[in-house]
Amino acid sequence: MMEAISKTSIAVVIPCYQVKSHIQQVLEAIPDLVNEIYCVDDACPDKSGAFIESINRDKRVTVIRHQENRGVGGAMLTGFGAALEAGHDIAVKIDGDGQMDPQLIPLFINPIISGQVDYTKGNRFWDSRSILEMPKVRVFGNAILGFLNKFSSGYWRIMDPTNGYVAIHLSVFALLDSSKIANNYFFESDILFRLNVARAVVQDIPMEAKYGTEVSNLKIHKIVFPFLAGHLRNASKRFVYSYLLRDFSLASIEFLLGPLLVCFGVLFGAWHWYLSSFSGLQATPGQVMLAALPMIGGLQLILSALNFDMTNEPRIPLQQTIRRSAALKDNSSVDGGGK
Repeated sequence: MMEAISKTSIAVVIPCYQVKSHIQQVLEAIPDLVNEIYCVDDACPDKSGAFIESINRDKRVTVIRHQENRGVGGAMLTGFGAALEAGHDIAVKIDGDGQMDPQLIPLFINPIISGQVDYTKGNRFWDSRSILEMPKVRVFGNAILGFLNKFSSGYWRIMDPTNGYVAIHLSVFALLDSSKIANNYFFESDILFRLNVARAVVQDIPMEAKYGTEVSNLKIHKIVFPFLAGHLRNASKRFVYSYLLRDFSLASIEFLLGPLLVCFGVLFGAWHWYLSSFSGLQATPGQVMLAALPMIGGLQLILSALNFDMTNEPRIPLQQTIRRSAALKDNSSVDGGGK
């Protein structure tokens, strides 16, 4: 594996916004296997970029500046784009506030280098001891967001969707339309949705989070409704892309028919309950059955469709498909040139 790592060009991307008190320690902890480090000054009022240039002695560090604040997702996308343009193979994104241990980078890149997956992300919920150390509000919020993310992204085995410690094979990133990926704190969840549509393989990496004196810029009360709207939007898009446009299967019919039957049963039952409450006449057994059976049948169809969706996660790494396509294209060019 060390030989494979040495042949792979690795870039680290660090969004920098109000991280002056921690960024030096983060940079010093980045292992030697990393080839280049992109520090993206996201129009930081503390002039993070200038501070990094004044204290930095690492030739691997490149400072990129945003004239306007684009959010943590926008900074990450800028760094990934720069790494792709520079010809690196893998990009790793970590935060500059010291919560993410740079020494874990090999754990994130090894599954990608070996060709097992296309994208890795941290999971702080793997170890119960890490959960006990997390603020209770974050535990509760991540549990709710975790379920919503499973439904919207299609990665049912993934947890801790807001974890920003991620790594991606840049050939896969090149296939994503970065202009459509959310720039704000929803970007981790949004990129998972887009990776699923592209049929990329994703894997969780167990990790521990460090909570010290750093101040989080993430305000829970400000993201609840935007996150909910984003997950509902992505779930709808994924259904259209995966079950209507790209493929149409029995699960497509179940997803369409199940909710309709449930709605019919609920509305039919509610209407006759309303009529009986005012007229004093009890609903007939037939009316009760007409309300109950569609709801039961609809729920069964929905559960069957969800079960299919859970087993329909991508299994073949997209980077392998990209390499095979590139090899076939090169062979075709050689054969054509020979003729």
